[in-house]
Amino acid sequence: MTLSRRAFALSGLAGVAACSGPATGNAPLKAADVHPADYPTVTAVAWIGTELQRLTEGRVRIRQYPAGQLGSEDDSIGLTRFEAIDICRVSVAALNNAFPQTVLLSLPYVYRSAEHIRSVIDGPIGHDLLNVFEGRDLVGLAYYDAGPRNIYNVRRTVTEPGQLRGLKIRAPQSDVFLDTLRAMGANPTPLGFSATFSSLQTHLVDGAENNWPSYNSSRQFEVARHLSVTEHSYLPDALLISRATLSRLEPRDRDIVRDVAQRSVPIMRTAWEERQAEARASVIAAGVEAVEVDREAFAATTRPVIQKYLGSGELRGLYDRIVATA
Repeated sequence: MTLSRRAFALSGLAGVAACSGPATGNAPLKAADVHPADYPTVTAVAWIGTELQRLTEGRVRIRQYPAGQLGSEDDSIGLTRFEAIDICRVSVAALNNAFPQTVLLSLPYVYRSAEHIRSVIDGPIGHDLLNVFEGRDLVGLAYYDAGPRNIYNVRRTVTEPGQLRGLKIRAPQSDVFLDTLRAMGANPTPLGFSATFSSLQTHLVDGAENNWPSYNSSRQFEVARHLSVTEHSYLPDALLISRATLSRLEPRDRDIVRDVAQRSVPIMRTAWEERQAEARASVIAAGVEAVEVDREAFAATTRPVIQKYLGSGELRGLYDRIVATA
């Protein structure tokens, strides 16, 4: 039987990951991220590694593979589930389809500020949503900041939803994001993060949406110079570890891993705030046109998307609690 292209690629990535040694004995845990080495999520995991080595007297260490060395976010989720790597940092959007509860963190215009979403993910709701991964061989360690997100394109100034009509906008491979952009009037095109820059260059897509640091570090601002400050999502990132990897650690070390991961959150947030301000100033200084939009008009187009995903069960109740925390 022949492997599909995706299965073949994953098997190759698994081989690369395995070459660095399995996470047994004193071998370091392998951690993957698509972002560059100086990105706040990567530096936060580096801090985790330093703390783990200190607190466990070297029993637990981390070796990082940033900048997409081990593939896309979808790849790293699969590799972590099947123990080819041990830790991955991914956007929650990449988890929505497999873990429907995470949709609550991805819905458009639910969160009004960074403070609002932090109050949710730092509280009981966030604790519950961090425990949804274990049914598929993953363990949630922490949620990191990754918003707000804005829409940008290579074609024209956009200040209201109708002006997105006809534009192909790159979206994460999440049904929520595809539906959100479609509701706004755009033609959503699912693509991996690493393929976005070249797709903008070649006009395979007309635009994309992301946060300020990713827009800057990926150099997408060089080709997509019309940015609309939509702030349609405060989607966080998730830091995950293989359940098998965690179970192989000594019980005392498992507790240390969980504790250190949680203590990395404020460290990541401090770096994030600095990086976000620097990224925004940098791209605007480079000539990017950043315009305010009719945010209420954008929000109004996406209300049917919220209703579609909430239904009337558990998610509806959690959504009501989230709105009440605003």
